[in-house]
Amino acid sequence: LMKESLYGELSVIGMKGCEQFAAQVDAYLREWRNHGRSDDASFLVDVNCPRSGSGEAKGVITKSLRGHDVYIICDPFNYGVTYKMYGQTVPMSPDDHFCDIKRILGAIAGKARRVSLIMPMLYEGRQHKRSGRESLDCATALQDLEAMGVTNILTFDAHDPRVQNSIRIGFESV
Repeated sequence: LMKESLYGELSVIGMKGCEQFAAQVDAYLREWRNHGRSDDASFLVDVNCPRSGSGEAKGVITKSLRGHDVYIICDPFNYGVTYKMYGQTVPMSPDDHFCDIKRILGAIAGKARRVSLIMPMLYEGRQHKRSGRESLDCATALQDLEAMGVTNILTFDAHDPRVQNSIRIGFESV
């Protein structure tokens, strides 16, 4: 009998605004894998979230990620990323970045072995407890990610790490 591997093929996705950092991660991984030998096989996966003139978008992945261990890198507070909406140049808000993550997760469609999300600043992390009748957006966002197949979240700025109590997946706040 053939023993099934505990790990899938490694794939790295750099969302808009994180492409340069993802390329650095890819270069490091390629060097580590090859111990100094040259190999052109990249770990990067091309993804795109093209937008229509109204600002609506869709997630597109260029290859199958079935059985892969996928790492998605996204900075939802990168206001330097823009898109066109009704002819105007508009900066991407944290909500726009988060929706793009969900679009790519939707395109992966649960086929990856594991999906880890690296988010330097946690989306909606500043709003971590209720004050009266208001939404608890960070908890809801984390639950959405869990429901869409994310198995681990790595962040560097969880305002209150107790927000991890809203989910049952891996959560690391460095």
